Amino acid sequence: MSPGVPDVGFVEPAYHQRSLGDVVPAVADALGTPLLPGVDPEPSTLVLPPAPAYVVFLIDGLGARLLERYAHAAPYLSSLLVGQEPATAGVPSTTATSLTSLGTGLTPGAHGLVGFTSRVPGTGKLLNALLWDKDVDPTEWQPHTTAFSRLRSRGATVTVVNKRSFAGSGLTVAAHRGADFVGADKVGERIAAVLEASSERPSLTYLYDGDLDWTGHRYGVASSQWLLQLSMIDSEAEQLRETLPPATRLLVVADHGMIDSAPESRVDVDEVHELRDGVALLGGEARFRHLYCQRGAVDDVVATWREHLGDRADVMTRQAAVERGWFGVVHPGVLPRLGDVVVACRADTAILSTTDFPYEATLVGLHGSLTPEEMLIPMVVD
Repeated sequence: MSPGVPDVGFVEPAYHQRSLGDVVPAVADALGTPLLPGVDPEPSTLVLPPAPAYVVFLIDGLGARLLERYAHAAPYLSSLLVGQEPATAGVPSTTATSLTSLGTGLTPGAHGLVGFTSRVPGTGKLLNALLWDKDVDPTEWQPHTTAFSRLRSRGATVTVVNKRSFAGSGLTVAAHRGADFVGADKVGERIAAVLEASSERPSLTYLYDGDLDWTGHRYGVASSQWLLQLSMIDSEAEQLRETLPPATRLLVVADHGMIDSAPESRVDVDEVHELRDGVALLGGEARFRHLYCQRGAVDDVVATWREHLGDRADVMTRQAAVERGWFGVVHPGVLPRLGDVVVACRADTAILSTTDFPYEATLVGLHGSLTPEEMLIPMVVD
């Protein structure tokens, strides 16, 4: 374990209480346009202050622990933490899963985007949820009506402001369909677009910024590059607040945190050959692996991975992970997308494959597991 990386317990997802899937239902209540019951009948207990319009600003990669640790670099955002409890990402704590939970109001076990990569059932292929695959229809992969659509049906204006390149992507269609999409690449045009969209009453405007996450992956969250990017994000958020009318509420959230993984904490399955035994397909991501096993090999795979990793990761069967509630209630069609075995890393451990995922080996900051650094996210209202 690297210096400065605490060996602490996992954070369980706060589904239906204070998680990303609770945001849009709570905003709908705050706007006075409550959602009708959907595919998930369990109500959320999250309550937000009433307002005629809400702007939800999601900052990719800004964990609550990171914001607390580097408060000096983000004076505006860190000031909002006072008196406001953190929320949690879902499991795994990764972008595709989290963005879909926010847009649909569903847990991962319901919406089915269960990781950065996951098996396409009945095949030996993985779906990369960020790049997508043209052979996979996003409306079939995630067939449920989104919370954005449900809010719009209640008479609210719902707008997504995001980079132009994300318009019509598989993830956008799966997670955020039903909202008007406004492409905006620069900070100035993003804020202007949010200002225009949020002038409607009642309305929800969703704004996404992924630059902090990109910087953390490349340079690490302890780097000067990351701290400078955090300062820029803080300025953007403060400018956004100053531009919006006082009656419009700004809700700042994140999709996950991040942790730097030291070289000595990384395990390459292509160098530890027994970790390949019985594994037909390796999915997930470096901090949270889905292992799709050959027939009859599950028990042996669990035993081998546990013996090799020890206390560096929790290794369990799919059934055990489901029973722990990590994914919420898992719908039958989603079940085979989960690994037969799942591996959730502790401390700063990372499970790599330089053959299958060579790009991951070049990253410094990683996320996906259930440590507080990855799971706890800000959920602050101004």
